[in-house]
Amino acid sequence: MSKRIYFISGLGADKRVFKNLTFPADYKLIYMDWIKPLPNESLEHYADRLSEAIDTSTPFYLVGLSFGGMLSTEIARKLHPVHTYIISSISTYTQLPWYYRFAGTLKLHQILSVGLAKRTSAIMYRLFGLKTQSEKQLLDQIVADTDPVFLKWALGCILGWRNVVRPDHLTHIHGTSDKILPIKYTQPDVALNGGGHLMVYTHAKEISKLLCK
Repeated sequence: MSKRIYFISGLGADKRVFKNLTFPADYKLIYMDWIKPLPNESLEHYADRLSEAIDTSTPFYLVGLSFGGMLSTEIARKLHPVHTYIISSISTYTQLPWYYRFAGTLKLHQILSVGLAKRTSAIMYRLFGLKTQSEKQLLDQIVADTDPVFLKWALGCILGWRNVVRPDHLTHIHGTSDKILPIKYTQPDVALNGGGHLMVYTHAKEISKLLCK
């Protein structure tokens, strides 16, 4: 059956991370663009504004990656899509590793050097589970194109998020080798063996099958 799917990418990323996914020809795929955050805007309020681009007059599905999964969770609570899929993400703040929450309490993101955060390295490739040259080049391009103001704002939103309600009709897909959001802190519905944080790109064949069920 045909589906209309809205995609929300991860922190600083865009639709390039979804390009290896494959869907039947009659699926309508809509990649949501980031909007400029307002000063001191919360994740919840940003999700409300972002969701204004969704046509709710016909049934739709949501797919959110990482930070986009958190936004999808907030949107799903209000707009009630047919189904929501979050990938390499979390649906409640309690699934965020304790050390991130601790960093949020101390507001360490406020002193983060954005220039350092926007620099790729062998360590970052390992954290994201990237092995091939094309995978590394994709991350390099995404990081280079990321707006530093958006990056710092989004990090603050992630660390300060306090949602405790998991929406109905949600499937959480997580990789067993995710080093950014370790699976031991989450309660995914589907665990993908060997999947890292960018498994939507590196394990696109398996993810595609799950989204097309």
